[in-house]
Amino acid sequence: MDDRLFRTAMGKFATGITVITTKKDEDIYGMTANAFVSVSLNPKLVLVSIGEKATINPLIKEAGTFAVSILNEDQEEFSAYFAGQIKEERNIDFDTFNGMPVLKDSLANITCKVHQTVIAGDHTLYIGEVTDLRMQDGDPLLYFGGKYKKLN
Repeated sequence: MDDRLFRTAMGKFATGITVITTKKDEDIYGMTANAFVSVSLNPKLVLVSIGEKATINPLIKEAGTFAVSILNEDQEEFSAYFAGQIKEERNIDFDTFNGMPVLKDSLANITCKVHQTVIAGDHTLYIGEVTDLRMQDGDPLLYFGGKYKKLN
């Protein structure tokens, strides 16, 4: 099967959208990811899949920490920006939570320390032990069939 067919089939699974962030020195790096899942309750673990060639990949490896911002339905522009779909440089007003950069007003902010790293094909799977989280009410930004969706 070709890559396009595989991507189209995977697009039939509706997902939420997250922005994964980390920092090196005082510089903040982020990327959009919909490959995010809860793994374990005890210990509290989550997983994010990052492409081997992604700029953020070696930075997470080096830092040993990352944060996840689960986007609300009004944060589509953040998703597009951190996916590289918006090319102009933006000055993002990050919040700091548990010492990590996160996006303000997200449905949830989760901070993690890397618990385990697994190379799987052309991606690195980061299993993160949750060090803190916070939530707020709202509706999620969804992705289905290659397009953003909203609940309503």
